[in-house]
Amino acid sequence: MSAKTKAPTVPAYADTPLREKVLRRIRSRPTTRGAAILLGIMVALALLAPVIAPQNPHDLASLSVMDNRLPPGEAGMNGMTYWLGTDSQGRDMLSAILYGLRTSLMVGLTATLGALFIGISAGLVAAQFGGVVDAVIMRVVDFMLGFPSILIALVLLASIGRGVDKVILAIVLVQWAQYARLMRASAIVERRKEYIEAALNFGLPTRHIMIAHLLPNSVGSVLVVASISIAGAITLEATLSFLGVGVPVTQPSLGLLIANGFEFLLSGEYWIAVFPGIALVLLIVSLNLVGDRLRRSFNVRS
Repeated sequence: MSAKTKAPTVPAYADTPLREKVLRRIRSRPTTRGAAILLGIMVALALLAPVIAPQNPHDLASLSVMDNRLPPGEAGMNGMTYWLGTDSQGRDMLSAILYGLRTSLMVGLTATLGALFIGISAGLVAAQFGGVVDAVIMRVVDFMLGFPSILIALVLLASIGRGVDKVILAIVLVQWAQYARLMRASAIVERRKEYIEAALNFGLPTRHIMIAHLLPNSVGSVLVVASISIAGAITLEATLSFLGVGVPVTQPSLGLLIANGFEFLLSGEYWIAVFPGIALVLLIVSLNLVGDRLRRSFNVRS
């Protein structure tokens, strides 16, 4: 009798070499591990802001002008201790930072996802069809990349006005081109491989080849770059809000909080601008460090 042979088993997702490689590289570097922990804490604080914030800074009824510009650790008229001080409107800076962090992360993530969708779709279509379609899409991409992002966003917001949705739209329009170019380059490389030729010889429809074969094998590098670009989107939103064309004053982000406290720096009331600035710097640095480590870990050449 022949011996029973075991069927080959597929290793669990937690045991795949790629996952082990990424996690090993993150654990082996204390800077990256600390940045990942800090980023997780900041995301948790942003999500739990309505629960853990001492005050709702968007509720005008809860604000008191008698408590405006109090230094850190000072008690207000209602007996509440403002550990990070208050701004010119009497808002608790700790609460304002937590809500501002929530707004900044929401704008950055939403804008990056929107730009990813448009860029991946445009790059995939350009690589698959080529010819005139590729030339037209790439000329539009070259035109968008030929201007500074801040200039395009400023012109657009000056035309359509302020608002969270308008800021997200502006960031999407200035970021999608880089994803389209990267996706096109990755998809062109994949189209030259044997499995795509086999799919074409089997007579599979173009749509099936693009979605089931070309997209999942080409999108990896784009997603890694997007993890770094989230920090760029948050920075762009903070810059626009600081210049006065970003989010409205009723829903302030970290950039707008810095702008509101900038005029008080010379008068010694530093906390109104410095504390939101520190929160913004920590968020950007942690995102960049984690994103850069992901990029290095998924780099095939390394």
